[in-house]
Amino acid sequence: QVQLIESGGGLLQAGGSLRLSCAASGRTLSGQAMGWFRQAPGTEREFVAAISWGGSQKWYTDSVKGRCTISRDNVQNTVYLEMNNLQPEDTALYYCARSTTGTVSRNPRDFDSWGQGTQVTVSS
Repeated sequence: QVQLIESGGGLLQAGGSLRLSCAASGRTLSGQAMGWFRQAPGTEREFVAAISWGGSQKWYTDSVKGRCTISRDNVQNTVYLEMNNLQPEDTALYYCARSTTGTVSRNPRDFDSWGQGTQVTVSS
């Protein structure tokens, strides 16, 4: 069983930047893609970004393209999400998740392990 622990969230003003981290313990992330999702109050969990096992494939939801970069360190078993020019609509609880395969997906059903989330709050 893998445990995923997110960190790096916070409260910031519009235009600011954050780097979220997701550290895995218990098992390595060997061979598996990883993803970031977010959920704002009263909304469904939505896809933000995903990265393949080797890092060559990266997908982003349209609203964060050009502002976010997903990356991973397979030696450290850690996945990152760097977010720039954050806006109030980015306010949400951000989760990382482990995919059941090595290829990227936007579908939450393709992810079988989830962290507890880290809160990002952006004020205008």
